[in-house]
Amino acid sequence: MTTQLSVNVNKVALLRNTRHLGIPSVTRAATLCLEAGAHGITVHPRPDQRHIRESDVYELAELMRDWPKREFNIEGNPFHNLMKFIRQVRPHQATFVPDSEGQFTSDHGWRFPEDAKRLEPLIAECRALGVRVSLFMDPIVDQMAPVMSLGAQRVELYTEPYAAAWGHPGESDQLKRYALAAKSALDVGLAINAGHDLNRNNLTTFLRQVPGVSEVSIGHALIADALELGYVATVRDYLRCIDEAA
Repeated sequence: MTTQLSVNVNKVALLRNTRHLGIPSVTRAATLCLEAGAHGITVHPRPDQRHIRESDVYELAELMRDWPKREFNIEGNPFHNLMKFIRQVRPHQATFVPDSEGQFTSDHGWRFPEDAKRLEPLIAECRALGVRVSLFMDPIVDQMAPVMSLGAQRVELYTEPYAAAWGHPGESDQLKRYALAAKSALDVGLAINAGHDLNRNNLTTFLRQVPGVSEVSIGHALIADALELGYVATVRDYLRCIDEAA
């Protein structure tokens, strides 16, 4: 199994929104990433539309019809604005993230049993629409089985603690946490995604040590690299990092 790379284009939209000229284009960025070999595109449309706007979601959904073998992943809080997009667009994957409305960036996963009852019907609705569901989770071993019991098919492991420890004495301990959580997820039948602060420096190590990662979703670091290297060279270098791990 080769880990898939999904490019989060939120930061392209953030830059565009500082002016009223429509540049840089989110759909153009997505197209260049797909042409360079990215396996999918991710967006996280927050309620305040500070980066991805509603129109972006629909335009990207239209674009992805021209790429039938690539995946469109829409992430966000299902209790805010996410479900509207899921119902209208029916992307390949919905990633449920427990953000508050004004949250700067995602910084924790769902909690069980606290969040179980309210998540269950929304997971069931997504699956009835033919949309795969991934829950954004901290790397906690005993939280994986409850995810499976709710009907979700994947977890996205929140990787900022690993990224913060990379190159420091705590790196090994963090990798063990993620490896154990991944094994627990695989054991109960979940597939594994990962994301948050992964970059060209730390990605290969993570994928070598954490078993069975189906997909990584990378935005901030990849778009920052693209400002220097261009989209095509950047995506190809992230794919190189994935290949080196394999």
